[in-house]
Amino acid sequence: MSTYLITCTPAHGHVLPLLQIARHLIERGDEVRFLTSIRYAERVTATGAQFVALPADADVDLDDADAAFPERVGLTGPAALRFDMSNLFIRPGAAQLAAVRAEIARGQIDAILTEPLFVGCALLQLLPKTRRPPVVVLGIFPLGARSRDTAPFGLGVTPMPGPIGRLRNAALRTMAERVIFGGVQKEADAMAVRETGQLLGGFVLDWPGRADAYVQFTVPEFEYPRPDLPGTVQFAGPLTPRPANTGDLPDWWGDLDGSHPVVHVTQGTIANSDFTQLVIPTITALAASDALVVVSTGGRPIDTLPSDLPINVRVAEYLPYDRLLPLVDVLVTNGGYGGVQQALSHGVPIVVAGQTEDKVEVSARVGWSGAGVNLRATTVRHERVRAAVEKVLHDASYRANAERIGAAMRASDAEAALVEALDAVTLDWVRAA
Repeated sequence: MSTYLITCTPAHGHVLPLLQIARHLIERGDEVRFLTSIRYAERVTATGAQFVALPADADVDLDDADAAFPERVGLTGPAALRFDMSNLFIRPGAAQLAAVRAEIARGQIDAILTEPLFVGCALLQLLPKTRRPPVVVLGIFPLGARSRDTAPFGLGVTPMPGPIGRLRNAALRTMAERVIFGGVQKEADAMAVRETGQLLGGFVLDWPGRADAYVQFTVPEFEYPRPDLPGTVQFAGPLTPRPANTGDLPDWWGDLDGSHPVVHVTQGTIANSDFTQLVIPTITALAASDALVVVSTGGRPIDTLPSDLPINVRVAEYLPYDRLLPLVDVLVTNGGYGGVQQALSHGVPIVVAGQTEDKVEVSARVGWSGAGVNLRATTVRHERVRAAVEKVLHDASYRANAERIGAAMRASDAEAALVEALDAVTLDWVRAA
């Protein structure tokens, strides 16, 4: 039996996949401590893990950042990115590190498992190996490892092959690291020196590639080629959510009998406060089509949608993806990493509209891989949705590429690959001791 500490920034989309990992480790007999916000205490303990609360200085509600930082409201573009990197991720790093050090002092920890935006672990891995356990990064959103063959993470820029592409990437990297985020990087380095006596060792968003192991939860077919990828990076395949107990199926479920194309549209469970971004445009776009438009509100009340919906629309707050996706012809989504990969694992092509957070990188990969159409927007006009859905429905290459990626995903075993990586890194640690 091993003992692991899982660390996670307070964001719903970060916590949920890590809860799945915690549950798997506990079921195989390991002890797990889980460090995150008090808001997730009940969910953590429900897995069997021991909940550990983040200190107040690190407990920022990333799902409602505007409430925590009113000055954030209205910021766009680089200014918004700089604000978020500084206030939401870098400044909590010192308090995060203190909490991790306290857990290390409390008792044996064989490895620390962290998602990439927990900066406290970026600081921890600067310490000598004799003073810390191995740090294993859990890649629960698109791979951010630095490479000469990719643009900086967060720009949504797809690869350009050859020397010209590498020159472009180098120029973009210089602009991002020294100009756009130069002040943010100085802040991160200053904090690293205060806390560890060392500079961070590179750009703050690239730190996962310098960790002791990096387990990326996707397949190479859905990632950009990187010949210079660090040997610490391992592709595990996507985390497959366990079937949810969703209760009775909606009374319209029998309409999904194959007699009409099925287009599923969702804005997920967090970025769903404004259905005019994607859900309403999709409903409008397909109102006169022969497709059934299946809407998931992500937990919001159904009556938040207009009462006069077209006759081809079917709505539910939640839907069981393990049962729905085999019946879907096209997914229209704002680009959540987990939902996109679930669709691809079923060979479902995608129309994606997401340009915030990591969604810009998810959307870019959908378009680059040929598994769907990237609308390159967050709020879209219904005419663009209609054209994109029709394109995906009538061009067989999108379904073929989604199925190609899905076959690789179905052949993977993310939980087994994670355990293999953990066993390897902890064995190396023991040998080096």
